[in-house]
Amino acid sequence: MMGVLWFLLIGALTVYPLFKLLPKYKLNPWWSVVAILPVGLIILLWMMAARADE
Repeated sequence: MMGVLWFLLIGALTVYPLFKLLPKYKLNPWWSVVAILPVGLIILLWMMAARADE
């Protein structure tokens, strides 16, 4: 039970800032839900880095 609470807490602390940041990179903010998975977070960070050059 405690592991689920940690997962939800860490997930919320990851998704919320990305939800606010993604529109600045011209990405749909709902893509931040993908960041719950570690691979999804890495992909989103790469997408944001690629868009930062524009």
